[in-house]
Amino acid sequence: MFTFTFQLFSLLLLSTTATAQPYKATEIFLLNCGSSSSAITSGRRWDGDENSKFVPSNIATTSFSSQPSVQHPSVNLIPYATARIFNSFSFTYMFPVSQGPKFLRLYFYPATYSGLKANESFFSVSSNGFSLFSNFNAFLTTSFLSQSGHNVFSFVKEYIIYVKDTQILNVTFTPSPNSFAFINGIEIVSMPEKLYFKNIKIRFVGTHLGPVIDEYTSLENMYRLNVGGAQISGNGDTGMYRSWDSDESYLFHSLMMGMTPLSHIPITYTTNTPDYTAPKLIYQTQRSMGNHSDQYIRTWRLPVDSGFWYMLRLHFCNLIPQYTLKGQMIFKLFINNETAEDEADVFFWTPGTGYPVFKDYGVFMNDIDGHGSKRDLWLSMLPNDQSQEYRDAYLNGLEVFKLNMTGNLSSPNPNSSFTTPPEKPTSPIKLKKKTAPYVVIIGGVGGGIVWFSVLVLMVFWWRSGAVDKSWWGRTSTESNPTKLPSDRCRCFTLKQLKLATDEFNENFVIGNGGFGKVYKGYIDNAKTIVAIKRLNQSSSQGFS
Repeated sequence: MFTFTFQLFSLLLLSTTATAQPYKATEIFLLNCGSSSSAITSGRRWDGDENSKFVPSNIATTSFSSQPSVQHPSVNLIPYATARIFNSFSFTYMFPVSQGPKFLRLYFYPATYSGLKANESFFSVSSNGFSLFSNFNAFLTTSFLSQSGHNVFSFVKEYIIYVKDTQILNVTFTPSPNSFAFINGIEIVSMPEKLYFKNIKIRFVGTHLGPVIDEYTSLENMYRLNVGGAQISGNGDTGMYRSWDSDESYLFHSLMMGMTPLSHIPITYTTNTPDYTAPKLIYQTQRSMGNHSDQYIRTWRLPVDSGFWYMLRLHFCNLIPQYTLKGQMIFKLFINNETAEDEADVFFWTPGTGYPVFKDYGVFMNDIDGHGSKRDLWLSMLPNDQSQEYRDAYLNGLEVFKLNMTGNLSSPNPNSSFTTPPEKPTSPIKLKKKTAPYVVIIGGVGGGIVWFSVLVLMVFWWRSGAVDKSWWGRTSTESNPTKLPSDRCRCFTLKQLKLATDEFNENFVIGNGGFGKVYKGYIDNAKTIVAIKRLNQSSSQGFS
């Protein structure tokens, strides 16, 4: 009887611990815009804004409520069954809050409201002096998000605003000329002062200096990923209702998932990594490289807005029983082809297995075309050859934040033709391997080679990150494959060349001449970087 009672008590204790929230928000506002009543969903109460104290007294003359003409079955009713529409004037919500950082989440369901079509809605939003977006179109955002292969009908934009001594958080919607603005829901949640502010140590990649995150900084959450695990809803967070998505859609090596099974190793938080930092589920799952460490580079590809600084928070926690000592398993981290960590060792950062830790990195995404378009932010990891025993690398969680530039977080509407991560085993990393000083010729010397009207002629080994331009324009006569040792000649199929260049992606073009374009490519499971020259049909050079 005593044993049964003790076991029952233990189970109750474990259950209580698992559901306990390590941070209790002091302020939570949930506003169901366009509604006149309150509703409860997922245990949270949303209040209608029709008679709210947070709206201006002229709400009836400056806005109106509406319902979507069609409610998609995948879209939650709360807060997406109603919307507040502003078609002429700016409209400001004002929330009395205490001083300190706050989460601001804006909920959008771009649909047709009272005959107004979402693709014709353009507007700007600002908060406490920060421009969150300008001439924004929610319909284009859902179109962009849907390109990953999963249809997206609604979405949430999340920001972090530091409220100073005014103790007011305002949110202003301004329609563009001859257009209208709308909002379905507004959420505000307080957070610990030291979660993303106060004594944050950022290691800048590619430079020694970068912005300071203080009360004059606003942040936009771009990605919050449970690496190797499933999606975690807001109710599964540590009291701040952050949603954690699966990282699967952003992997650049989808065929080799490298998931570590859910671990039941106890997670022990520390003063440097408090229990509100991330849920235990983040630290109980991970992606490692394991037996595939010699075959590929673990890479995530994340589309972001160019022209901004970004902070990446990487979460680590050792779960693998074989790893117990410093130096046993060390690995490298790269951000945008720049070294972030050359000798990452979680046992050097923590007391041991089950102790979580996070590291913050800063990187600037250059605006190459001058239009603020989307660019891919790359995060990669691979084993370090200096590891004493194991070749591996792992990651448990990832958060990516855009930092404001002179009070501005807005960027152009996404181009719907921009592609999200393809399932191609390529990588931007420059491996410090000795490259072969020779040319590989692709020729019609066997049934496995495919010649086609737009001919791929030669593959050059990549040297120090740039193609030796003396090779450009050479013909097949100048590079006779019979003059090279047989072990240095390799043949490639058309399928392999398409894989190496992401279907001859224009973003991979590194040169252009009379013969045709030269593409950067990745072969040998992304371990070798090459240049691939492709014959232009109209060219008079090369084959006749």
